Amino acid sequence: MAFSEMIRKLVTNAWDDGYVCLLGTQGPNGPNISPKGSMMIFDDNHLAYWERSKKTALDNLQHDPNVVVVYSNMHAQRDKRLESGILRFYGTAELHESGPMREAIFSRLNERESTHDGADTGIGVLIKLTRAEDVRGKPIR
Repeated sequence: MAFSEMIRKLVTNAWDDGYVCLLGTQGPNGPNISPKGSMMIFDDNHLAYWERSKKTALDNLQHDPNVVVVYSNMHAQRDKRLESGILRFYGTAELHESGPMREAIFSRLNERESTHDGADTGIGVLIKLTRAEDVRGKPIR
């Protein structure tokens, strides 16, 4: 999947722009949706984020690594920057508690995320994408 520079910026700056990405997970107690202020497009095949809260989303990922990430920005649709203001990214999450991938994810965090309480003990999460599409099912470019 090749993402445009605009899509990369919208997702990576989602929290700062006021359109936080939501992570959907499934666990033994059912589904969970969590805001992830550090979500980023890591490369054309992966999203990544920094898991510092270590609550339900992390518990669920340890149970089932399949996830969906939703980015919703109707303002971008009205401004014609996006054809559809709702984007969905589906994939499989890998947890990186140490090592070079953890450090690579941490190095791309914005200052707010990298200096937030608990950032130093966070876990890098890399999501291998299986598909990315808008709410109408059209592939994201």
